[in-house]
Amino acid sequence: MSRLSFRDATPDDLGFIVRLIVDDSVVATDDRPDEPQHPRYLAAFKAITADPNQRLIIAELDGEAVGTEQLSFIPGINRLGEWRCLIEAVHIAPAHRNKGFGGEMIGWAVAEARTRGCGLVQLTSNKQRLDAHRFYERLGFKKSHEGFKLAL
Repeated sequence: MSRLSFRDATPDDLGFIVRLIVDDSVVATDDRPDEPQHPRYLAAFKAITADPNQRLIIAELDGEAVGTEQLSFIPGINRLGEWRCLIEAVHIAPAHRNKGFGGEMIGWAVAEARTRGCGLVQLTSNKQRLDAHRFYERLGFKKSHEGFKLAL
C-alpha cells in the first residue's frame, strides 16, 4: 500500500522543487532557490502544464511535499509507433530519503506510463550518482544505452 499521494505541481510548489534540485545537484547550476517565482521558472512551468504530454508531479506524505518528478510522454516511430515515458528530475527531500519513497515514486510513474499506453520507461542519471544507479537497477531498469548531452 502506497504511503504517498501524487498530484500535479502548482506554481506554489516551485520553491520546493527548485530547492530540491539545487540541494541534490552534483554539478554547479545557475538555479536560484531564493527566486522560485523567477520569470524563467514560471515560463517553464507554464510550458510544462500546457503540454498534455508533460507532467510535473509532487509526491506528498500526509499533505507534506516530500518529492518531485517530471514525466514526459514521447511518441515514436520505432517499435510500431510505441510511446515511451521519460522520467526526469526525481528528487526526494533529504529528511525523507531512504524510507522507500523513491521506489513508490518510480512505481507510480511506471503505472502512469502504462495507463498512457507507453511500452517503455526510460530515465537518465548522472554518472556520479552510483547509489541512484543501484537503486534504479533494483527496480528493474537496465543500463542498455549510453547517454550524451550537449550544453548550448
